[in-house]
Amino acid sequence: QVQLVEYGGDLVQPGGHLRLACVGSGFIPDYYSISWFRQAPGKEREGVACISREDDNTYYADSVKGRFTITRDYAKNTVFLQMNSLKPEDTAVYSCASEFVGRCVNWFVPEAMDYWGQGTQVTVSS
Repeated sequence: QVQLVEYGGDLVQPGGHLRLACVGSGFIPDYYSISWFRQAPGKEREGVACISREDDNTYYADSVKGRFTITRDYAKNTVFLQMNSLKPEDTAVYSCASEFVGRCVNWFVPEAMDYWGQGTQVTVSS
């Protein structure tokens, strides 16, 4: 079984930056993808980004392209989400999730994920 834990959520001013981390533990399969989702109060859960263990391809929602970057350190079972130029509309609970497939084919579909972290709060406000 896999456990995922997120770190790095905080209160930041508009235009600021944060780096989130998703750390996995337990039995890690050979092939998987890690996706970041976010959900604001009253809003649907939104897929933010994904990185594939098989080919290291990355994917981003249009709302964060050019501002967010997903990277990984496989030796530490960690995936990062660097968030720059933060906007108030980025305020949400950010969660990482894993799918036990080699590529990010369903990265934007919450129902396709196999494991979830507990989430970390990101608040962008003056």
